[in-house]
Amino acid sequence: MPRVPLVYNKTYSTPRRPYEKERLDQELELIGKFGLRNKREVWRVRYTLAKIRKAARELLTLDEKEPKRLFEGNALLRRLVRIGVLDESKMKLDYVLGLKVEDFLERRLQTQLLRLALAKSIHHARVLIRQRHIRVRKQVVNIPSFIVRLDSQKHIDFALRSPLSSGGRPGRVKRKNMRKGEKAGNEEEDADEE
Repeated sequence: MPRVPLVYNKTYSTPRRPYEKERLDQELELIGKFGLRNKREVWRVRYTLAKIRKAARELLTLDEKEPKRLFEGNALLRRLVRIGVLDESKMKLDYVLGLKVEDFLERRLQTQLLRLALAKSIHHARVLIRQRHIRVRKQVVNIPSFIVRLDSQKHIDFALRSPLSSGGRPGRVKRKNMRKGEKAGNEEEDADEE
């Protein structure tokens, strides 16, 4: 049986000018501020924003009473409000064109952990997520770029089985120290018996 080729779409687009100093500095600043792994993560968000802005621009060219503009425009605005990128008071297509990359990066799980003070730094937040210590509602999430919706924001917490939560199994070092303490206790009992 022949193999079916995998069909996929690119999730990012590389910049047209690779060595533009101003853009390089801006990307590096974003990587540092939001604890990203590489430039591709910035490009991916930029590409998503470009697609959203393009859709908004096309809808703005249509007449205000056009059914397509009403239906698709409302769907786009509702989606952006639900993920917390757009404010409810700004539910107009004009405001979509004013969105910035930082608005989307702010909604990542990694950034939200830092804002909720569950992590000491942005890099610590990324490590906690990758090591499966964090859950959103009942689901353990190990993707730092997970976009947190507004209604899920209050439900970010440590995973139930994580050593960092109150009911989780103790970590490796704590278990080792507990065993060491037990051995010391047993040796003292043996010495008392003699």
